[in-house]
Amino acid sequence: MKQKLLIGTLVPVFLCLFAPLPAQVSSPQIDDIFASLKSSNAPGVAVLVVRNGMPIFRRGYGVTDLRTLHPITPQTDFRLASFTKQFTATCIMLLVHDGRLRYDDHLTDIFPEFPEYGKAITIRNLLNHTSGLPDYEDILTKQYPDTPENKIPQILDAGVLKLLEQQTTGKFPPGSKWEYSNSGYATLAMVVEKVSGKPFAEFLHDRIFAPLKMDHTLAYEKGKNEVPHRAYGHTNEKDGWRETDQSPTSAVLGDGGIYTSIDDLVNWDRALSQHTLLSEREMQPALTPVEPSAGPAKLAGGAPVRYGFGWFLDPYKGHKRSYHDGSTIGFRTTIQRFPDDNLSIVVLANREDLNPADLALKVADLYMSGARH
Repeated sequence: MKQKLLIGTLVPVFLCLFAPLPAQVSSPQIDDIFASLKSSNAPGVAVLVVRNGMPIFRRGYGVTDLRTLHPITPQTDFRLASFTKQFTATCIMLLVHDGRLRYDDHLTDIFPEFPEYGKAITIRNLLNHTSGLPDYEDILTKQYPDTPENKIPQILDAGVLKLLEQQTTGKFPPGSKWEYSNSGYATLAMVVEKVSGKPFAEFLHDRIFAPLKMDHTLAYEKGKNEVPHRAYGHTNEKDGWRETDQSPTSAVLGDGGIYTSIDDLVNWDRALSQHTLLSEREMQPALTPVEPSAGPAKLAGGAPVRYGFGWFLDPYKGHKRSYHDGSTIGFRTTIQRFPDDNLSIVVLANREDLNPADLALKVADLYMSGARH
């Protein structure tokens, strides 16, 4: 019996000694990827790498704005743009968890005054971009022909819903095709307000940000709150950098209005890994690719795409991945999560001339290529 016990004890030790070790990547290796962005007078990025649940790299490059020249730090808040959509989806999923909403509820169940074409649109369609809702930005542009962008008044989520209620038909039958829809996520913000009885920004705070101690994260509403440690967006033009921080659609919250920092996103990533807000079973719909009835989901250029609720799900070099990018005037962002590798990478930029996803995947390659100290 003692011999058997000894063998049973040694086998795991043997396996540990000879099993492949996870790639060890040094901070200088990661820093090299972003070295060209070090500056005391140009906008830049904040970078977060989480490995096995621990933040192992948190660093800022460049400045928050050209007026103060404050350096970007792990506490700097960036506008997330469409990275926001995973938070909006989580709000809906929390209402389903509460029993106050179902994924198969229809748009007209929530808003009875919505036109006939909304009767076939479900909450699930809104979440996975198969609703066929018209693009509110296209509608807004048609309402203000030949008008400079800075002269078009900012629209809110409620205004988006009103624009959609003025339409008589969708772009395609709900569920038949996949087409990325900011209109759908602005509408979801209004669904949260109607079902919860709280403003969307307040629901986000009470159900996500406060419980996760994301103390410096908020849905920015001009005149109602202020962004702490705020980074301002920039565009690189012929005569240098220009602050380009707001557009007519920047006040829409559901599709892209959250500001946060890489420090707060450590808590968000941990909550996703540990299923703090929603159980693993409850998260499954968000991580299950939609299958439109008319054929596989495809991007506008024809490339296949996998999308759940607020997450793209295409693998990377054979590694399971959930991710989302964000792009709006003056900002570019990405979160890249590799759950089987216990690896998450976030890159937030307050400049338009970068592709944060490309930069984040260069970091991922360090781990996946077996790099060592």
